[in-house]
Amino acid sequence: MNNKLLILAEKVFAVTSFVHYSGGPLLVILSGGVSEGEAGDDPTSFALINVLFSVIYLIAFGLMVLRWKKVIPVIFNGKLIWLLLAFAACSYFWSAVPDITKTRVIALTGTMIFSLYITSRYTLKEQLQLLGWTFGTIVITSIIFAVLLPKFGQMGGVHNGAWRGIYNHKNVLGKMMVVSTMVFALLSLQVQKYRWVLWGLLGSSVMLILLSRASSPLLNLIILAGILAVLYIFRWKYIFMVPALIGISSFGTIIYTLVTSNAGQVAGAFGKDLTLTGRTNFWPLMLDKIWENPLIGYGFGAFWQGLDGPSAYIWNASTFKAPNGHNGYLDLCLELGLIGLSLYMIQFFIGFKKALENVRLVKTTDGFWPTILFSYIILANLTESSLMLQNNFLWVMQVSTFLSLNSHRLRQRKTYVLEEI
Repeated sequence: MNNKLLILAEKVFAVTSFVHYSGGPLLVILSGGVSEGEAGDDPTSFALINVLFSVIYLIAFGLMVLRWKKVIPVIFNGKLIWLLLAFAACSYFWSAVPDITKTRVIALTGTMIFSLYITSRYTLKEQLQLLGWTFGTIVITSIIFAVLLPKFGQMGGVHNGAWRGIYNHKNVLGKMMVVSTMVFALLSLQVQKYRWVLWGLLGSSVMLILLSRASSPLLNLIILAGILAVLYIFRWKYIFMVPALIGISSFGTIIYTLVTSNAGQVAGAFGKDLTLTGRTNFWPLMLDKIWENPLIGYGFGAFWQGLDGPSAYIWNASTFKAPNGHNGYLDLCLELGLIGLSLYMIQFFIGFKKALENVRLVKTTDGFWPTILFSYIILANLTESSLMLQNNFLWVMQVSTFLSLNSHRLRQRKTYVLEEI
C-alpha cells in the first residue's frame, strides 16, 4: 500500500509540475486578472512562481538521486543537449547582461533536470498518459475559471471577452489547447476504457481554442491533424505508402499554390494580415542585430531587455515594443548566435529523425507523439518564441522526448520488423 501511495504521489508531483510549467494558474491569479491594455502590476515580479520552480528542481533532483543507476545512461545518451546547455552557460562571459544570463542559465539547468527526471522515470507511453491527466486538469479548471471566475478566466482590455482559462493571455490558452487536443486524440485512439471521457476532453480542448479567439493555434491544429493522418500512412507497407505519399505531396503542392496566390484572403480568414500582425516589420531589424554579432550572439536571455539592452535598437526603430522576437529561431540566434542555433538544429533534426523511425517501430498511437510534438514546435516557433526557454512547458517536453528517443529503454521495447516491398 505504501509503495502504491508513493507511486501515486510521484505522478501527482509530475502532473502538478507540468501544469506549473505550462504557465498556469498562479500567474493570472497573482496578477489580479489584469489584461493587455489595462493598468496593473507587472506579473513577472512575483517571486512565488520562481520559488515553486526551485522546489520542483530540488524534488526532481532528489528523486533522481534515489534512482541514480537509471539516470546515468540517460545522461550519456543526451550529449548534444548537454553541449547546448554548456554553450548557453558559457555565454555568460560575453553576455550583454551577464546577471540576467546567469539567472536564466540556472533556471534552464533546473528545467532540464526536471526533464531528465521525467525521462529516467517514465517511458514515452507513460509520459503521454501523464499529459492526459495534466491537460484534463487544465481543460476542466480553465472552463471553471472562464465561467465562474471571469475576472481571471476571461480577458478584458483589447481582447475583451476572449477566454484565457488559467493563463494570463488567450494566446497561451490557445497554444496549450493545441497540444491538449493532440494528446487526447492519441489517447482516445489507444484507450478503450472511458474513451468517451477522452473524446469529451478533446472536444473541450477545441472549444477552448475557438473561445480564446487565437487564430495561429487553430491553424496549427489543422496542420497537425493533417500530419497525424500522414503518419498513419507512414506505417503502411512500402508498396502502398510510397504512392500515397506521392499523391499527398501533389495535393499539398496544389494547396500551397492556391494559398500563396491568395495569401491576403487566407490570412484575413484567420484574423491576420501579411505582416503577421506586424511581426515581419521588425524581423529585418532583428537580422541587423544578428549580423552585428553573428557567431555567439548577445548571451542567453540577454537580448530582449527593452530600452536597457541590445533590443533598444529595435524598440526605437519599430512602433511595436516587442517582449521577444515572435520567432524562436531568430531569438535563439540573437542569444547564442549561429553556433548556438546550429547546435540546437543538429540535435533537433536528430531527434526528429528518431521520432519518424519511432512511428514505424511502435505499433500503438503513442508512437506518433514525438513526431507530433516536434512538428508543433516547428510550427509554433514560426510566429512565437519557445525554443530553449527556461521554465517552459514545450522545452521540458522537447528535452524529455529527445532523451527518451535516445534512451536504452526505448530501444529495448518490442518492435516489429519493417515490411519490405
